[in-house]
Amino acid sequence: MAQSRRFSMGLWAFFTCVLAVLVLALVAAPPPMLTTGWDKSNHLLAFAVMTWLGSKAFPQRLATLLLSLLAYGALIEILQSFTATRSAEWLDLFADALGILLGWALIRLHGWMTGTKQ
Repeated sequence: MAQSRRFSMGLWAFFTCVLAVLVLALVAAPPPMLTTGWDKSNHLLAFAVMTWLGSKAFPQRLATLLLSLLAYGALIEILQSFTATRSAEWLDLFADALGILLGWALIRLHGWMTGTKQ
């Protein structure tokens, strides 16, 4: 039961973060307190966090998670191209990819430090 509860909490945290990122990516202007001050670092941080949370929700599907998050970043850029106040940028997708790599590196580092395999 504890494992099942941990799994469902991981799913809840991951999908809440995914939804929050989508909303923040599509609103006219994100709230000032929810930004790092530089758009590309916002992307990097958001995708690193989603990678970390996703690895907890789907520990056996890490490769699928990483590719899905990159596709999600591309989807966000496509959706932004349809808004009046946002625009699609290749550099945003590149920052998403760097965030995914950072998240993956942190997962690996954590696994190495704790002696667990991810």
